[in-house]
Amino acid sequence: INIRAIQFGSNKSVSSSSCSSSGARKMQTCLHSRSLPALSRFSSRGSPAAARPSLQQQQQQQPAGPRPTPRDVSAQASGSTYGTLFRVTTFGESHGKGVGCVVDGVPPRLPISQEEIQLELDRRRPGQSLITTPRKEEDTCEVLSGVGDGVSLGSPIAILVRNKDQRSQDYGEMSVAYRPSHADATYDFKYGIRAVAGGGRSSARETIGRVAAGAIAKKLLKVVAGTEVLGYVNRVADVESNVDNASFTMADVESNMVRCPDQDAATKMIDAINKVRTRGESCGGEVTCVVRRCPKGLGTPVFSKLEAELALAMMSLPATKGFEIGSGFAGSRMLGSEHNDEFYMSEDNEVRTRTNRSGGIQGGLANGEDIVIRVAFKPTSTIAQKQKTVTRDGVDTELRAKGRHDACVVPRAVPMVESMVALVLADQMLQHYAQCELLPRGADAIAVDSRVSSQFSKIPAL
Repeated sequence: INIRAIQFGSNKSVSSSSCSSSGARKMQTCLHSRSLPALSRFSSRGSPAAARPSLQQQQQQQPAGPRPTPRDVSAQASGSTYGTLFRVTTFGESHGKGVGCVVDGVPPRLPISQEEIQLELDRRRPGQSLITTPRKEEDTCEVLSGVGDGVSLGSPIAILVRNKDQRSQDYGEMSVAYRPSHADATYDFKYGIRAVAGGGRSSARETIGRVAAGAIAKKLLKVVAGTEVLGYVNRVADVESNVDNASFTMADVESNMVRCPDQDAATKMIDAINKVRTRGESCGGEVTCVVRRCPKGLGTPVFSKLEAELALAMMSLPATKGFEIGSGFAGSRMLGSEHNDEFYMSEDNEVRTRTNRSGGIQGGLANGEDIVIRVAFKPTSTIAQKQKTVTRDGVDTELRAKGRHDACVVPRAVPMVESMVALVLADQMLQHYAQCELLPRGADAIAVDSRVSSQFSKIPAL
């Protein structure tokens, strides 16, 4: 347990906690204590027994006076919650009774319907095409709380999706042998126990909660700022696409099963996935996500820069292996004069950039241009080919994994990426408004940019 702060020799108990801007991503510890000997119980396992005072010695060291109250230490380190003001907690395992989320901090009176949430869930559900996992799940959502008469109530919104098409018997061998490059071994290393069937929490089925919450975040961004979050598959294996990030639409993305607006590339991508699928293999790819009309100023220096929050959110998704924004790694090969985005004043008196190599973020803050990110996904770990591995008892063996899995995760990853981007932006928007928009801006406060002075002044009456 990581003790953050301690008060010594006080007659009053003290509560100390350390929380990051992203909620439960870091350990939060509360200590209630009256004296230093209370810490002896938390000595490291490697400390010599003689170095730790006995219970009798601890009692002798207690100051005279009333007997201290029992000490209470609690820690939160589950990693299942994201957000500061717009907070999302996901729950459930792949082959459990259900999965879902609890979304707290949603402003009241936001129009949101179960149909809008279901639309996003349908985009990520399994069995939707020949190139996805054959597991058949309707993924019908139940909104249990927080919404009434089609609007948010300001209270936590709980959403549940029940699992129906589990085949836990396919995972018998995996309870003994670890699947290569999967989370089986590391979950055992950490917890000493795991949900074997379906991969438990490490399964992409956990992202149902993220996508459901993302639907709410998307609606909030659209209503308040007119912001649009839209992703597409830009690469599968070695098949690249050519897409105009400024003009593609949702209809373009959903026009084919691989979710690539470039129709010629989409055909080749589908062929590439089918080729590896029929061989019991898998392949990876990339998803591009574009944010249009993002409010200027979102983000927080220094440790919560907007691109840092986006990187955290993207890399928390299953199977992600890389993150780029704007020019990405290619920008490191350019000269400063080539990479810099020059400013100009638009006809409507707005500060704009002529290029967008920064990817819509400068100094960790949104500059109002399109935010453009790319996320790399590895090949699906579970494949139907025989591989060398070890058992939980440490014996070398071979395993041919069973179960139903995507040969390539990127087509279904598109709504997952969009949802995590939306969750980041919704949380950052609420934080930005609370800090920077409650008090009126003076006449000399960034009057040069017409958009900054009015980007939150035209919220429609609901």
